[in-house]
Amino acid sequence: MTKQELDRRDFLKGAVVGGAAAAGGTAAIATPEIALAQQAAPAVPAAAPAPAGYAFLNLDEAAFVEALVDHMVPADEISPKGTDLGVNIYIDRALAGAWGKGERLYMQGPWKLGTPSQGYQLPLTPAQLYRAGIEATNAHCRKAYGKSFDRIEDAQRQEVLIGLSTGKISFGNGLPVRAFWATLYQTVIEGMYSDPIYGGNRNKAGWAIIGFPGVIAVHRDHVEQYRGKPFPNKPLGISDMS
Repeated sequence: MTKQELDRRDFLKGAVVGGAAAAGGTAAIATPEIALAQQAAPAVPAAAPAPAGYAFLNLDEAAFVEALVDHMVPADEISPKGTDLGVNIYIDRALAGAWGKGERLYMQGPWKLGTPSQGYQLPLTPAQLYRAGIEATNAHCRKAYGKSFDRIEDAQRQEVLIGLSTGKISFGNGLPVRAFWATLYQTVIEGMYSDPIYGGNRNKAGWAIIGFPGVIAVHRDHVEQYRGKPFPNKPLGISDMS
């Protein structure tokens, strides 16, 4: 593994702190920001038709997500890169589905200042937040580097992701950066380790990295037997049980 790849994978692990801070700070959003976010979401154009294989992402968004997951999950001796793991497919399906549409979120307001314990407090569905956040991040990249996120250098992408995770980057459209980062980070991690039936964790490679045995919850007796040793059986997913 090269030094650069190690740094990226360390970022993926270390960004839990940023993600947790983002999740905790998502609720603390002032009313003016919410109003700006409401205005920003409809203004994001569809830009281009969805490429083949994607249910939600348009061409520009797909390029962003593919560059994102390949940077956060680089190919090395530990795992394939993010797109080979299908993390981008997982994200697209999640955004196109019930979660992305906010079907289990209360979306009728009032949109007032909340507390961290109140959770997600935006007038945007996760899909709207993702779309507006990608557009805002690309706008920042064009201003800072002259190119969109998928076209900048690896070191510049790293700067952008650290800026998002720490809140050092601000979006001109008023969208709360940390709320976007929390959602972005959450979906990458889910795409790495969720059941392959949802599009990510292809060939159960994510589970293999952490030694997770799969969906059969009968491994309690194996904990001591295989402590510090690789589990000898291949992990099983939902589709393996049908």
